Amino acid sequence: MKNLELLTEKEHLVNSSNVERKKHLQKIKILQNIYFQGPQTNTEICENFNISSPTSIRLLNQLIEEEWIKKDGRGKSVGGRKPELYALREQKFYIVGVQLERFKIKMALFDNLNNKIVEYEDIPFKIEEEKSIVDHLFETTGNLIKESGIDAEYLLGIGISMPGLVSSREGKNFTYFLNEEQSESLEQALKRKFDKPVFILNDAKSACLAEFNFGLASDKKNVLVISMDWGIGLGIIIEGKMHQGSTGFAGEFGHIPLIDDGLLCHCGKRGCLETVASGLALSRMAKEGIKAGASSILSRLPDKEIEGIQPQIIIDAANKGDQFAINILSEVGINLGKGIAILIQLFNPELVILEGKFADAKQFITTPIQQSINTYCMAQLREKTEISLSTLGDDSVLLGSVATVMKNIFENQINTANTV
Repeated sequence: MKNLELLTEKEHLVNSSNVERKKHLQKIKILQNIYFQGPQTNTEICENFNISSPTSIRLLNQLIEEEWIKKDGRGKSVGGRKPELYALREQKFYIVGVQLERFKIKMALFDNLNNKIVEYEDIPFKIEEEKSIVDHLFETTGNLIKESGIDAEYLLGIGISMPGLVSSREGKNFTYFLNEEQSESLEQALKRKFDKPVFILNDAKSACLAEFNFGLASDKKNVLVISMDWGIGLGIIIEGKMHQGSTGFAGEFGHIPLIDDGLLCHCGKRGCLETVASGLALSRMAKEGIKAGASSILSRLPDKEIEGIQPQIIIDAANKGDQFAINILSEVGINLGKGIAILIQLFNPELVILEGKFADAKQFITTPIQQSINTYCMAQLREKTEISLSTLGDDSVLLGSVATVMKNIFENQINTANTV
């Protein structure tokens, strides 16, 4: 790869000396710190990695010569001259983030400063019917890169977020795309096709990773990230680390049993939280209400649109003051708040972040959630827990896909340097 050897080389490390490997390791850690934390001063780097100022300056100068970083103004002064800041150079490498949803695909190409270069939205897709996901993603991603005009040699990797029981350790989705996993894992098949590093992650965990690195959770230790979309997902941060569970499936919040003898969930059980507190539930409630004669601007939609009504359309109606839409959002929020109350009592988080399409409903979803938490959660716990809407907007899952790539790239280099 052109000029990307520092993040991709492995054979050279095997044949290098201990001194060279140590220097490589220090450079990787500095780049990792600047990528995730933003521009740093020499003093900050010395403190973060317990190295002397001359050593840090020497490493920074080498990274400047190798065109990885640059001097980028000056930081805050603690008395005396303001220290120089070191930041990543622009357009050094690129990453593709992919977000698979139940009924569409969203993808974008980001540069190493997480600037979006080009994006595809609303690519038609039915996750339960897709049989050739590897070829589909390869073709679509190829078109995206071609449209961007960048040299594909500068593409560092692809991060793919998707719903379902996703094991990042095994590179498999145990809910969807099972036909792709007969002889090799989904991740292996994608890597072979792209001839680039590819990493897959559950979409809720991807949103959590984005919040942890770039959002409201970046300076917190114990946080829950609730993804509110067609389904309901959970990302868990405990003591400053994202919790995956023994098999990588931690956080299946939407499938806790909440309603006795409830509706059949697509997971095969009855009464899951997702049957009464998700985009699927909201759409079902809207269709049932409209067919029963509810007074709503949604009743004016063509029959075909009503049959396939999207949560976003209902949320938009609520924001326009439609009482029917507001009422069913409130019912969903109350059920969701009951589930969140259980989580607060289990995990005692300092912050709960609500993200996903439902976040666009603002007070129409946060108010019933908070009311439900007030009703079902112990006061001593709820009073110490802040409930906030994500500030990352529609790109939270895509940014999590990008962070997944970078996290793995850096970790792979650090592990290689430590073990050879």
